[in-house]
Amino acid sequence: MKNIIAKTLIGVVGLSFAACDNFLDDNRYPETLIVDSPLYWNNPDNCELQCNRFYQYFYGFGSGTGYGNFYFNTLSDDQCGNGFTDWKFTNIPTTSSTYNTAYIVIRGANIIIEKVGASSLPDAQKNNYIAQARLVRGYEYYQLVRQYGDVILADHVLDIDSPELYGERTSRKTVMDFAFEDMKFAAENLTLDKGKQKFSKDLAKAMLSELCLFEGTFWKYCTEADNYYAPDQTRSNTYLNYCVTYSEELLAKYPISDDYRALYQSIWTASGGLTGLSSNSEVIFATQYEKDVFMHSTVDYTCSSTSQSGISKDAFDAYLFKDGKPLALTSEDTSDAGEAVDSLKGADNNGHGLSIKKLLAVRDNRLALTIDSVVYYKGMSWSRAGSMQSTSSSGYGISKYDNVAIAVDYRSTAGKNYTCSPLYWGAVIALNFAEAKAELGTLTDADLAKSLNLLYKRAELPDQTVASLSGMNDPANNMGVSSLIWEVRRCRRCELIMDNDFRYWDLIRWHQLELLDNTKHPNVLLGANVKNTLVPAEQVTGDYINATFGKNRVYDARQYQYPLPSDQLNLNPNLKQNANWVN
Repeated sequence: MKNIIAKTLIGVVGLSFAACDNFLDDNRYPETLIVDSPLYWNNPDNCELQCNRFYQYFYGFGSGTGYGNFYFNTLSDDQCGNGFTDWKFTNIPTTSSTYNTAYIVIRGANIIIEKVGASSLPDAQKNNYIAQARLVRGYEYYQLVRQYGDVILADHVLDIDSPELYGERTSRKTVMDFAFEDMKFAAENLTLDKGKQKFSKDLAKAMLSELCLFEGTFWKYCTEADNYYAPDQTRSNTYLNYCVTYSEELLAKYPISDDYRALYQSIWTASGGLTGLSSNSEVIFATQYEKDVFMHSTVDYTCSSTSQSGISKDAFDAYLFKDGKPLALTSEDTSDAGEAVDSLKGADNNGHGLSIKKLLAVRDNRLALTIDSVVYYKGMSWSRAGSMQSTSSSGYGISKYDNVAIAVDYRSTAGKNYTCSPLYWGAVIALNFAEAKAELGTLTDADLAKSLNLLYKRAELPDQTVASLSGMNDPANNMGVSSLIWEVRRCRRCELIMDNDFRYWDLIRWHQLELLDNTKHPNVLLGANVKNTLVPAEQVTGDYINATFGKNRVYDARQYQYPLPSDQLNLNPNLKQNANWVN
């Protein structure tokens, strides 16, 4: 899957492919004479062109009819449906585009680093291009490590007979330290301080915030049995402190916007405008889409005839109530049963629909901005603002990404959606900051004032203090962590639901994949309460929609690492499979 962030890359750069070497896409060995020539790299336009090719690997909402990392890609306790009973992998793949593409990009980055480093460009200009390549190289190694654990580290351009190609995997600690240094170099040497569609110092800091939170929490919660490494508290603290540092540098620069859904429904306009991506103060880096130029399908999958992958009962129950309390402790009405209403468009065999407006009115406002106010499912379809009749696997339809101001054809047709996709933004940084401080035991009320309380305000919830969060003691806390950390994680879940595959990787780094086992935690694959209407018996468990029609997802510890593709194992006898995947 490939997409390009800025319109200019589709036009000007795309037309240039025929005129110069496309080493990144072709991964050519040896490099053609054009790229191997020092004169080529002495020209800043050529350096810029080759660095720009990296933008296509930040997927956002996807490209054309392909999947992106929002809504589609979520294997977690947030969404449910038949497709969600399977894990990321059920068998060892013969080959993997995920694995291969990462090393193609890394090779391209290494070529830029070496060729530009040997060029005659001024040092500052040279370092800017090297920084772009190192930022992307560090990002790719971060992705590889969290997927596969130990991986082969290539810090220079390899030939087909380079011994590194046939060596053993490098320790994940070494590779993550390497990725950290790459991103750190980028944060110090990129020319741009900020730029929503360009590599910048602030983007590098946002990536560092993410990497450091992942690494800091991974080493706190990992187990030798499942992750091949025992916990390392010293390393955990080091990276969590780095996360705090880089996050804090960004908090004030990207203030939380008042409109939650504007992050996902923005439309690019030349001047930015009220609906424009460029006018959103919260966005650090984003994928820019444009009508009839570069489009995606994320919206179509939430307002067309294709059944939606709705949120789970587990996710629904996670949202706080208006009094700032969880389900077990609130004084608000805790009913989750929809109200039968005759006048709803779309009805079951009784001639009724199910409205959940009253249920949403007493909960965290982000829930009402994420799902529809009507429950609809197989046998009871519903149409949102003129779009096609639709159903949801769980009964809860997804409205978060749909901009109803756009013409219906551009919402309900695959490959014609043009809302812009955030990739790094203020809320993510605020959540990273608060979590790292909570894990370190240094979170203060002043920290909450510039992080979580801004998100609570947007969610129309009361402010919290460290004392109030610590004293919440929600009985639903099943992660074995303090009340404070549990509440920080809750806020993260509700804020980022279905976004950028965050929840899956959060469960990985917290060592909580066991929570995806619906035989122990049934609510992760159940949906809406439909007791007030007629639903076929095979669609429900008790009062709740069974989104998988009885299929189960059982905990599998080997999912903490992806399996290495067998073609790579055959090519390199020193490349050993992750132990839990060895039959």
